[in-house]
Amino acid sequence: MTATISLASLPVDVFVVFAVFCRVGAFFMTAPAFGDFSLSPRIRLAAALLVTGALAPAVIPAYPDWARNGGVPIMTMVIMGELLAGGFLGLSARVMMSALNVAGQIIAFQMGLALAQIFDPSQELQGAIVGGFLAILGTTMIFATDLHHVMLAALKDSYILLTPGALPRFGDMSSVMVETLSSAFAIGAQLAAPFILFGLVFYVGAGVLNRLMPQAQVFFMLMPANLVLGLMLLMLTTGLMMTLYLEAFEAFLAQFLR
Repeated sequence: MTATISLASLPVDVFVVFAVFCRVGAFFMTAPAFGDFSLSPRIRLAAALLVTGALAPAVIPAYPDWARNGGVPIMTMVIMGELLAGGFLGLSARVMMSALNVAGQIIAFQMGLALAQIFDPSQELQGAIVGGFLAILGTTMIFATDLHHVMLAALKDSYILLTPGALPRFGDMSSVMVETLSSAFAIGAQLAAPFILFGLVFYVGAGVLNRLMPQAQVFFMLMPANLVLGLMLLMLTTGLMMTLYLEAFEAFLAQFLR
């Protein structure tokens, strides 16, 4: 006599666990730090499975009975909503992370390093060397300051803001993405403000000097000084820039917390 195992006899609803994994997996594939392209997909998958196992028992009551017992069409709709919710959270956090790339591009332009390109692992494309440095430093600081715990808390509380089985709030999601994009650009410009002021003063002085000595290649001669002064300013302001950015990133995540 062979024993049969029914899915209904399991202590946890299999469909709910899979739905939680869809939201967590979409978040881990798109969020910064967790979803960086340089990180192995196997590691991201294993981390998503571990987070799913810890999160599923706590969020099972958020799934209505009709979502679990409504048949294949209803389950498919719920899964699509979970993928949309997880992708929305991860992409909005990645857009906020792009503030460091904006700041790096502005800084590199002011220092004369706009053509010094390097592979940026956070975006999987070529970018300014200063932007790549700030992106890697920002990812490191997120883990060093435990902000990744806040990201996981926001993922858990998303079951209150984005209820499983409910119609997606496309209007609210669009507003959040637009506000996040504008905030990321503004924060990037604010982080690079000392370099914008430095570049304005430096190039105005170089222009005046060029008018006084027309025969001299002033901009060519001052390029090493521009690079040295820019590196010194970057060394002095990196700590302050990262502190301000981490505060802005934490405030951004706070809107998703209960």
